[in-house]
Amino acid sequence: MQYRTLGRTGVQVSTLALGAMNFGKIGRTTQDEVTAIVDAALEAGINLIDTADVYSGGESEEMVGKAIAGHRDDIVLATKATMPMGDERNRQGSSRRWLVTALEDSLRRLGVDHVDLYQIHRWDPNTSDEETLSALTDLQRAGKIRYFGSSTFPAYRIVQAQWAAREHHLSRYVTEQPSYSILQRGVETHVLPVTEQYGLGVLVWSPLASGWLSGAIREGRDITTSRSTFMPQRFDTTTPSNRARLDAVERLAGVADDAGLTMIQLALGFVTAHPGVTSALIGPRTPDHLHSQLAAADTKLPTDVLDAIDAIVAPGTDLAAHEKNDTPPALLDPSLRRR
Repeated sequence: MQYRTLGRTGVQVSTLALGAMNFGKIGRTTQDEVTAIVDAALEAGINLIDTADVYSGGESEEMVGKAIAGHRDDIVLATKATMPMGDERNRQGSSRRWLVTALEDSLRRLGVDHVDLYQIHRWDPNTSDEETLSALTDLQRAGKIRYFGSSTFPAYRIVQAQWAAREHHLSRYVTEQPSYSILQRGVETHVLPVTEQYGLGVLVWSPLASGWLSGAIREGRDITTSRSTFMPQRFDTTTPSNRARLDAVERLAGVADDAGLTMIQLALGFVTAHPGVTSALIGPRTPDHLHSQLAAADTKLPTDVLDAIDAIVAPGTDLAAHEKNDTPPALLDPSLRRR
């Protein structure tokens, strides 16, 4: 396992990090399976575990808490808040009122007295940066979080938050967690240059592109991945964007074969090759999934392989731009772009 410094924090984290979104109802995993995955990940040298309050309605945090019992001091533990946690309108967002409550709930579920990294899961347009950063700074000073970061923020919001922290003399975000893969390279255009400029650690999610780069999806095969069962529209190969992804996957498979790599090694080696990326979050549902992804822990792609990838999916290109999670609200809501 390789290790890198998490932004400017001085904290050393593994280049592969364990994402816990599939723990619980979403991935249909049991506690025994989760514990086995966590134990195997730690044994392999992974020291960063990332979850969120919204994953399976808190079940993921509970499972992670049980699995890390006895290992807490060896783990950089990260979780997130802001996504809706129930029907009550104030149980979401990044207001001080909710973040204080959400963190206490997360600490209880995890069975710990602090988390190392607390992340704002999505930018909340209804809450000012000063309000959010002030609350996070106070939670940091109270010892309940060590650092805080953002997740899936547009580049201009990352810049705005850095400016607001300086303007109001508050602690700042030290990490960003964007979606990044060979098939979704849009963050190379604005987000990664900004995170490099401000020295943020970057933990990329979905490096296997929701399974498209796992090796399980190929021309002529039925798509039966777990994600395809509850998001079928993202795997319907009759749509132009999905057809483009499948065509790219077929060409990428040839690159991987020629290099003597699995598709997983190619995909994870690609994202960790970017100088702005600290770690790639892997989200196994089973121990077998974990071991297939751990095989990429020491993968270093040579220049000719990276050039071949660029020739298939151009730098800065999203093959499924409509699936972006950092689109400015005005592009989604017509009322926000009309007088």
